[in-house]
Amino acid sequence: MLENKEELQQINLEILANQVVEGFITGLHKSPFHGFSVEFAEHRLYNTGESVKNIDWKLFGRTDKLFTKRFEEETNLRCQLVIDASSSMYYPEGKDNKLQFSVYCAAALINLLKRQRDAFGLSVFADKVVLSTPAKSTTPHQRFLYFELEKLMADRPKQKTTAIVNALHEIAENIHKRSMVVIFSDMMESKEDEDDLFSALQHLKHNKHEVILFNVTDKRHEQDFRFENRPYLFVDVENGEEIKVQPGQVKEQYLKAMTEFKHNLMLKCAQYRIDFIDADMNEGFYPVLNSYLVKRNKMM
Repeated sequence: MLENKEELQQINLEILANQVVEGFITGLHKSPFHGFSVEFAEHRLYNTGESVKNIDWKLFGRTDKLFTKRFEEETNLRCQLVIDASSSMYYPEGKDNKLQFSVYCAAALINLLKRQRDAFGLSVFADKVVLSTPAKSTTPHQRFLYFELEKLMADRPKQKTTAIVNALHEIAENIHKRSMVVIFSDMMESKEDEDDLFSALQHLKHNKHEVILFNVTDKRHEQDFRFENRPYLFVDVENGEEIKVQPGQVKEQYLKAMTEFKHNLMLKCAQYRIDFIDADMNEGFYPVLNSYLVKRNKMM
């Protein structure tokens, strides 16, 4: 398992995803949507005590023997990966930022889904949805998504705002088949838009998708507000607004507002049965994905 950040940055994204997934994949999982998307595979003799719902009665009429239809899933699962690519996701400055963390997690999940013969798609948004692919399980599609993810890491957008509310509504409308929707976002939406944000998350659940939210943050700075007690110039990377302040003067108020927002977000996710995962980019992507997959295995 690769842990050194400098080592990770020197290797291809596809190789990285393979290295991550090799660490904890032991076999294929059973689909949580068994029987949702299936096609006929073969007949087999009916065994006494089995359910009669799949008995082929027409074949019984011709042969006087009971056969059941066995179905094979076209795909175990459809997964739509959704990445917030607004300017705030490129914080902190440099290669080690929330966007890179999200890309690595998404690449590992794509690798995992491909191994499990699941279908995967990718949606990317900032001030609007800039990429939205259908879910496929092919190798060319996998490589295309890796290419798009690498482009995201190379980008350095200036003052690109987030429109997560409109994006989630649009994505919900575009996913026509029941899917698992995995969102990577810092959820940096203004307090005035909280109700709209929760409504957008509910829209995904209304369409019977299973939603998993990775709330990606630089916990040390964005949640705990750990800065030296000296003057700083804080700049809003999405709108360019600047404020000169000494952290100690605003820390209490900041922490109160952040705690309230996160509490409301977690409460709404629990209410809508959305899996909420607090993803600190400084912990590394492997332990975050590992804890998520362990949880998923217990659900199946």
